[in-house]
Amino acid sequence: MQIKAAIAKTINDPFEIITCEIDDPGPGELLIRVKACGICHTDLAVKLQHIPIPLPKVLGHEGAGIVERVGLGVTGLAEGDAVLMSYGSCGGCANCSRGLPGYCDEFLPINMLGQRKGGSGLRYKGSEIGGAFFRQSAFATHSIATQRNVVKVAPDLPLNMLAPLGCGIQTGAGTVLNTLAPPAGSSIAVFGTGAVGLAGVMAAKLAGCTTVVAVDVRENRLAVAREVGATHVVNGRSSDVAAQIMAITGKGAHFSMDTTGNPAAVAASIACLRHRGRSAHIAAPPRGTSYPLDPSALVRGGLSICGSIEGDAIPQIFIPQLIEFFRRGALPIDKLVTFFPFEDINRAIDEMETGAVVKPVLVME
Repeated sequence: MQIKAAIAKTINDPFEIITCEIDDPGPGELLIRVKACGICHTDLAVKLQHIPIPLPKVLGHEGAGIVERVGLGVTGLAEGDAVLMSYGSCGGCANCSRGLPGYCDEFLPINMLGQRKGGSGLRYKGSEIGGAFFRQSAFATHSIATQRNVVKVAPDLPLNMLAPLGCGIQTGAGTVLNTLAPPAGSSIAVFGTGAVGLAGVMAAKLAGCTTVVAVDVRENRLAVAREVGATHVVNGRSSDVAAQIMAITGKGAHFSMDTTGNPAAVAASIACLRHRGRSAHIAAPPRGTSYPLDPSALVRGGLSICGSIEGDAIPQIFIPQLIEFFRRGALPIDKLVTFFPFEDINRAIDEMETGAVVKPVLVME
């Protein structure tokens, strides 16, 4: 069938809305009518080739919509179901079997390269477009997903608002609640207050952290951080960011999270920790970026540094938890989201890059 999709053709060209062909769903797959899709910096990292995946490609990996067709072997989902889409995984490797699908042995082939039997599932002017991004390529009016990367949700929920739960919000909140798991009464510093960092701030408040320090170079973002749970804010342009956090927390933060990948921020996120502190890192900076790290400081302080993919979350378990927090008003993602018509994808990206909006969401209908 014919659909509309936003295609990234080259680094320099803007996204272009095209008409292309999409396959019927195969075994284990579903055809989703996309109602909305969040825009994530990972989409831009591919477009700009910071993540060197061949173009042209239809990106988008925070899709939300309605099931239109169900492939053979799919259980628990039916036509008409409302769903959120997240990342894909194989389901059969050791990490998937241990409940760690974010560390699936096939994560890169499935999510970045769009590994799929029968080709990409998308064709433009008779040629295949690069494989489905994160098993969805949801910058489109329709998407082919799998049972493993779809989460069924209640039909009364605002899908447009909840679309970013599939990646950005899941990653930020999950990194705090799942990866770091701070106990009530502890302190945390969150570096970068885009959608991922602000989700981390919200999660820190949910976890009962009594000191939540948000760090960013944009004062308008720091103002939002205060609205959603930060007890203190620090301008990242300061020359003494780590020292300010040490002063705020007394002996240093118990935990920190960096969402920026910026070398100075990464260094400060480690330097601000107290003894036995733990720091989680989620950014994928351009290849070749180097980070100064003093192993002796890790030893002296007994510090731990870890990475986190998708907030160590199992989407079918964690996304419903986030939805319940949202229903209770404890996850105010409405303060982050700005809606744009699908056709305005390039304007939405520009406003995200300039900091005018925190989390742009494309609305297809």
